[in-house]
Amino acid sequence: MQLTIIDIVIFLVFTLGTVLFGSSFVRKNKTAGDFMTAGKGMSGFVVGMSIFATYVSSISFLALPGSAYSGNWNSFVFSLSIPIAIFFAARFFVPFYRSIDSPSAYSFLEERFGRWARLYASGCYLLTQVARVGSVLFLLALPINAMLGWSIPLIIVLTGVAVVIYSALGGIKAIVYTDAIQSLILIAGAITCLVILLVTMPGGTGELFRVGADHDKFSLGSFGLSLSEPTFWVTLLYGLFINLQNYGIDQNYVQRYKTARDEKSARFSALFGGLLYLPVSLLFFLIGTSLFVYYSTQPLPETVTGDQVFPYFIVNALPAGVTGLLIAAIFAAGMSTVSTSINSSATVVLTDFFSITASGAAGEKRKMKILYATSVMLGLLGVGVGLAMISVKSALDAWWSMAAIFSGGMLGLFFLGYIGRRVKGAYALAGVICGVLLIAWMSLSRQTLFHNYLTIVLGTLVIFSVGMFLAVVGGRRNRKR
Repeated sequence: MQLTIIDIVIFLVFTLGTVLFGSSFVRKNKTAGDFMTAGKGMSGFVVGMSIFATYVSSISFLALPGSAYSGNWNSFVFSLSIPIAIFFAARFFVPFYRSIDSPSAYSFLEERFGRWARLYASGCYLLTQVARVGSVLFLLALPINAMLGWSIPLIIVLTGVAVVIYSALGGIKAIVYTDAIQSLILIAGAITCLVILLVTMPGGTGELFRVGADHDKFSLGSFGLSLSEPTFWVTLLYGLFINLQNYGIDQNYVQRYKTARDEKSARFSALFGGLLYLPVSLLFFLIGTSLFVYYSTQPLPETVTGDQVFPYFIVNALPAGVTGLLIAAIFAAGMSTVSTSINSSATVVLTDFFSITASGAAGEKRKMKILYATSVMLGLLGVGVGLAMISVKSALDAWWSMAAIFSGGMLGLFFLGYIGRRVKGAYALAGVICGVLLIAWMSLSRQTLFHNYLTIVLGTLVIFSVGMFLAVVGGRRNRKR
């Protein structure tokens, strides 16, 4: 695959411009509060665009079209669960977190169950974010390697360094604004790509729906009741729990709720950012199905399959300049994801590990040094994980396994703290142990009873059920005494 000079220039100018723009906010971070919550004065629209960018990654940019190309629209059911989850986020989670002074999403767990709960949730979050950064850097390097020909290790290192620079120097305000800009580029690039696909479609636009329908490409999956297959209901349930986790306990989102100037703006940002993903994901699925129809009349190289089809089309079928825009859009999505993880992880380290163990109040300069140093350290760890992923057979499977174990335990614990008012720390701990054991079994064994989509669902339900059951039993014993 060969790119024109203009495409390479557009891509490099965009990347360099993003780093310089983000770094320009360094002088505005006078306090740790500025670095973590941007002084709580940002508009709902900008924060909403940042929430959308946090949700969309370069993996989604390539994986969703690839899924629609190789299969059908079953994965789109995941997107259909977002309105339900985002309603609860705007109605309950946003005001709840806005009422807490700490920037951390996990501070209230210490109040409910003790320090172990806060450190457990924070530790799990940090592990998942380092794995997430590494996975995104590695998976982002694959299409860039195919399109630019650069080596994968070089792409991982350069991307990691570029993102660390502006996320560490600029803080959350730089990330939110660059997220908003990158989101607009991503959406514009995807729309441009779909329009070109439809205009150049062999046989006209009508072929998209005729050929797509003939090959059952628009199917949302089986409506049966099987729990071992990704049916409509299994995918919907999985999406609901994952999105409740994202908008309910993920530091990436909670931190953005706190950057908004007031509660009304924060609610709007959650609704706008979450609901924007629905039409954009539909756009990606349309692109995938269009690619299937487009290439049904002309052969593809045998080495180009699945997730590689969209990058192949971008480089070989788009006009010069547009290709550079699309590559920049893919890169933008990856940079948004990585920068968000780095900033939120640094926030968690300061608020949950440093602040609660330090004797006395640390000065603002000392806090800023910790945030800067932690951002760099986490970025380097992410780069290390990304480089290690090169030797892993399936980086995505490895990431899903780790995320399922950690996130399932966190979501169940959150529900116990938020809903189970009579649940004591010991009961919550017992629930977490039972739930994590179940999640580990489902994730790491070869069981075929349940589809892996149900891992977080069943794990969360077990944690919540065990904790509530022990609370009820303990309450009855106390009354008998």
